[in-house]
Amino acid sequence: MFGAAVVAAAVSRLVRAAAGRLPQARSGERSLHEGAIPRAGGLSILAGAVAACMLAPPALPGPAVAWAIALASVALVSWVDDVRGLPALVRLATQALAAALVAWACVGLAPAWLFAVIAIAIVWGANLFNFMDGSDGLAAAMAIIGFAAYAAAAAIAGAPAGAYAGVAAACVPFFVLNRPPARMFMGDCGSVPLGFGAAAAGAAGILLGYWPSWFPVLVFLPFIADATLTLARRLVRGDNLLVAHRGHYYQRLNLAGAGHRGTLAIYAASMLACACLALACLAFAPGRGPAALALALLGHAAGFALIDYHARTPRPRKR
Repeated sequence: MFGAAVVAAAVSRLVRAAAGRLPQARSGERSLHEGAIPRAGGLSILAGAVAACMLAPPALPGPAVAWAIALASVALVSWVDDVRGLPALVRLATQALAAALVAWACVGLAPAWLFAVIAIAIVWGANLFNFMDGSDGLAAAMAIIGFAAYAAAAAIAGAPAGAYAGVAAACVPFFVLNRPPARMFMGDCGSVPLGFGAAAAGAAGILLGYWPSWFPVLVFLPFIADATLTLARRLVRGDNLLVAHRGHYYQRLNLAGAGHRGTLAIYAASMLACACLALACLAFAPGRGPAALALALLGHAAGFALIDYHARTPRPRKR
C-alpha cells in the first residue's frame, strides 16, 4: 500500500511539472469550472495501481493476462481520448470488448446470461465513474473509500487485500490536488479505468466468494444511484444521451449553492455511510445486506428529492 502511494505521488509530481504540456479541461456544457485545468492526474493513479498489483498480486478468476490486456486497452484508449478526442462509439466499443474479455476470464461464455450481466455491469461501471467525475474530489473520494472497503472485505474473508488497499492509496496523492479548489483533474485516463476496475473487482469478489452480490452495489451506491437515475430521467425526457449536460444530482447540488466543497462533504458522508454499512453487514449480519441496500436506496431517494426541490432555482456556486 505504501509503495503504491509513493509511486503515485512521484508520478503526480511529474505530471504537475509538465502540466502546461498536458491535456486541459475547459469550460463547457458539462463543466462546473471556469478556465483551463490540467486533466492528466489519472496517470498517477494508474501508475500507483500498477505498482499495487505488482507488489501484492490480487487473486483473480481466470488468466491474469486477460485482465491486464482489458485494463491496459481501456486506459490507453481513454488517454488518447484525453489527448486528441475519440468518437463515443470507439470508446464504448473498446470498453465493451475489454469487459467481454474480463467476463470470459471470469465465467467463460456459459451461462450466457452471467457473461452478459458481468460485461454490462463493467461497461456501466466505467461510464458512471466518468459521468460522476465532474466536481472537485468526488471521483477520487469514491475510489479511495470504495477500494478501501474492498480491502477490508477481502481481509474479513481471509483473502489477499493488498491490491485493493494499494489502489485506494494510489488515489490519495491525486485527491490532494483534486480537492476543492481543484488544481488537477484525473481525466478519462483516470475515471474510466477506475470505474472499470471497481466493477470488475466487484464481480471477481463475488465469484471468488469474498462478498455477496449486494456488497459492491451498496459500497458504490452514491455513484450508482446518481448516474443510473439521471440516465433514466434523460431517457424518459427523450434527451440526446451523447450530449454533455449538467443534470446529475451532484451537479445540480453544486449549482444550487453547495459548491464544490459542500457537494464533496455531502457525497463523501454518503460514501462513508454506505461503505461502513456494507462492511458491518458483511462482518456481522450478511443476511441483512439486501435490507441494508434497500434502506440506503430509500435514503438516497430522499436526498435526491431534496435536491430536486432546492435545485429549482439555482444559486451561484461556491468553491
